[in-house]
Amino acid sequence: MLTIEFPLPIPRTRPRPLAVPATSAPTGRPPRLARLLALAHHLDGLVRTRTAKNYRELAELGHVSPARLSQILVLLNLAPALQEYILFLSAGEGGFITEAELRNIAREPRWDIQVACFAERTGPGPIPR
Repeated sequence: MLTIEFPLPIPRTRPRPLAVPATSAPTGRPPRLARLLALAHHLDGLVRTRTAKNYRELAELGHVSPARLSQILVLLNLAPALQEYILFLSAGEGGFITEAELRNIAREPRWDIQVACFAERTGPGPIPR
């Protein structure tokens, strides 16, 4: 039997920590549409829980016109799948559709047509169902 011996090099350096931690928090601001939709849910909750008397009072407190408040609240008429898709967009994914286009989609009463219109305007990619 033939035996060959040779020394293995032992690393003398300490392992370096990873540059990015494993549980990094999202960076950047959420897209404007996601913030507006979250605001619409918050304002609607204030009126439903009687914290605010009505939407006119909320418009006065927010220094916006009742018409603008109505534009924001119309986003609550979006299909739940679309709302979820918009609320969970990351910081860089917000510029694919304008607020005006989204409000036009929200005015459609049927959710299946809303989803189809949304998919038509946003092009190929993950379409919420």
